[in-house]
Amino acid sequence: MGRRARWYAELPNQEKDKDRIKGSAEQAKGKVKEWAGKITGDGKTEAEGKADQVKGKVQNTIGGIKDTMRGE
Repeated sequence: MGRRARWYAELPNQEKDKDRIKGSAEQAKGKVKEWAGKITGDGKTEAEGKADQVKGKVQNTIGGIKDTMRGE
């Protein structure tokens, strides 16, 4: 295991899961925004909410790929 890999392996799980946590938070924020847009009839806010959800899903997927590459 290389020096960098050993350093990374010693990080707490919260550090390792940073992308997944941020992705999940972004998805939740998007869901709230989409809901608020639907309730108020604001199509722009609703669309932004959907876009935030996609952004969160992508970030969550990236975190999963990083975990897979680390062998977790």
